[in-house]
Amino acid sequence: MLRLALAGARAIVDMSYSRHFLDFQGSAIPRAMQKLVVTRLSPNFREAVTLRRDCPVPLPGDGDLLVRNRFVGVNASDINYSAGRYDPSVKTPFDAGFEGVGEVVALGLSSSATFTVGQAVAYTAPGSFAEYTVVTASMAIPVPAVKPEYLTLLVSGTTAYISLKELGELSEGRKVLVTAAAGGTGQFAVQLAKKAKCHVIGTCSSDEKSAFLKSLGCDRPINYNGERVGAVLKQEYPRGVDVVYESVGGAVFDLAVDALATKGRLIVIGFVSGYQTPTGLSPVKAGTLPAKLLKKSASVRGFFLNHYLSKYRAAMDHLLKMYASGELVCKVDLGGLSAEGRFTGLESVFRAVDYMYMRKNTGKIVVELPHSVNSKL
Repeated sequence: MLRLALAGARAIVDMSYSRHFLDFQGSAIPRAMQKLVVTRLSPNFREAVTLRRDCPVPLPGDGDLLVRNRFVGVNASDINYSAGRYDPSVKTPFDAGFEGVGEVVALGLSSSATFTVGQAVAYTAPGSFAEYTVVTASMAIPVPAVKPEYLTLLVSGTTAYISLKELGELSEGRKVLVTAAAGGTGQFAVQLAKKAKCHVIGTCSSDEKSAFLKSLGCDRPINYNGERVGAVLKQEYPRGVDVVYESVGGAVFDLAVDALATKGRLIVIGFVSGYQTPTGLSPVKAGTLPAKLLKKSASVRGFFLNHYLSKYRAAMDHLLKMYASGELVCKVDLGGLSAEGRFTGLESVFRAVDYMYMRKNTGKIVVELPHSVNSKL
């Protein structure tokens, strides 16, 4: 027997007798919803994922929340997820997406001690590419309002904050190179390095992105479509860079290794240039890597957010305070400049993924899920 704290009258309802319940605006939550489901393992998101339009709205368990999603985040790693790379034993079908912002519309009895119906929350949980998602209460973070800016912090912001704090050893005057600096996580690496009084170099793909990086305080944006990154680093930073925040992989990784200063540190948070390939990898000059590192007493460290979950809540709290005080820019890209316009509705997630891999975005790509009057009973 499932007992839920519900919206409206805040009654406790026995779901074995009730077919539906009321949301906080007094209208009925539908029995069916839309969601994106991985139906075939593939790094090609369009081939791997299917939009299903008549799925049952899930019910929250005792320690869960039912969140009506308003904004969902698109990550480069969504195609690693759809390819089954994070869990080789995974079987299709399974739900896609893993971060969202929305309202609590129902919650389990235990969760009602901490959360309330109508409360705005941000979360990381599998299955966010859906109109409604069940979220374990411990993975939900209260936020002041349902705004897409909070979505930028969940994975992109915390990855930059924790990795630089734990592995970067930032200090005043250090030279920090951020690759894909105008992207979802790069924007935070730039700002956090500047907060640590470092000299920041950021790579990007357009003059518009260079201007954005300058607005964040980046000391030396490099538009790689107008300048050769390797040449700029050799000429302007002959003694090398102390820290690299690297997310591109392949040839960019090789350039970053060559640019390391003595005792330099290269932090690998991704290798997006390889994600669309069958192996998920881009070739690097691994054969010469040991010699290059030894010669400089340098290091390469990998960072995967799931291995630092003990640091996650404190990182989110810190980033939320920075944003609230105006110390942090959370740039959101809702696709307004894309060929087909703003990313609205689950069907636009496919376009949003394509947009990311065409290197069009500035900041975090976010898809809006407007509340449809047709979704009501």
